[in-house]
Amino acid sequence: MSVVETFSSARLIISEATLDDIPAITAIYEWHVLYGRGSFEETPPTLQQMAERLHLVNEQGLPWLVARYGGIVVGYCYATVYRPRPAYRFTIEDSVYIDASMAGQGIGSELLGALIDCCEQGPWRQMIAVIGDGENNTGSCRLHKQFGFETVGNLRSVGFKLGDWRDTLIMQRPLNDGDRTAP
Repeated sequence: MSVVETFSSARLIISEATLDDIPAITAIYEWHVLYGRGSFEETPPTLQQMAERLHLVNEQGLPWLVARYGGIVVGYCYATVYRPRPAYRFTIEDSVYIDASMAGQGIGSELLGALIDCCEQGPWRQMIAVIGDGENNTGSCRLHKQFGFETVGNLRSVGFKLGDWRDTLIMQRPLNDGDRTAP
């Protein structure tokens, strides 16, 4: 039986990513870069580049999580600073990637829920989703709507990948009290 045939969210383990997870994370992301609609990167990052990305996220005090099923990394997510200017310091951006063979199994929901919970432990007040290929990326749109994200903008034809112009959909949700109180 394959992992897909026997999937049960009760056996899914979400934990902080470590350097040992970088090969699996890199392989998952490579598929999304080469064939997926969500990433606007065109060249898959190396293991070293992904390790540097993990280090930067950790250095900023933000979470990077992995989902393991049967000990195998089947997805990951992380939060990054939305923009580097100081006024944006309470706004973060999420990213969620699932092994292509495991899409539609609820792994994204488990990961994004855990990521939001982690981020609500910090000072952040807004979470932004920058969804590559806009509304054509139905899985990501559906996932984010499930967690209360609302569409706040659409950037038309800002990316060109795999022979097509691609939109970027911007979705947003408050964390904690959002803008109802000062940070």
